[in-house]
Amino acid sequence: MNLTPFTYQLVISLRRGVRVEVGKLGVLKLPKGRYIYTGSAKRNLRSRIARHLAREKRLHWHIDYLLARPEARVIEVRTFRAAECSINERTAGDVAAAGFGASDCRRGCGAHLKFLGSASDLQ
Repeated sequence: MNLTPFTYQLVISLRRGVRVEVGKLGVLKLPKGRYIYTGSAKRNLRSRIARHLAREKRLHWHIDYLLARPEARVIEVRTFRAAECSINERTAGDVAAAGFGASDCRRGCGAHLKFLGSASDLQ
């Protein structure tokens, strides 16, 4: 059994609402608050996470478009050994934008980016 983590979550603080164009998803309006993104990497998990945390990068995955915004900041990184969709399903929050981060999802998650609430909701 492989005990190496391959699923990760990024807890993101969005200090003010943004409009962000995300590939085929189009222009998304995301309100100020906290979000959680669930992803996976079959190899090189640390490299994937480091890439997400870097400000300068080629925009490839949906999450790259959000993290490129100066209003967005990753405030926590979590890793897991369970499958991406399983972790996403167990994570509280509301779908932030239909299809975000879930273009290859086979379990019907709806999205792998969830809105946790505004700063005032979290206190």
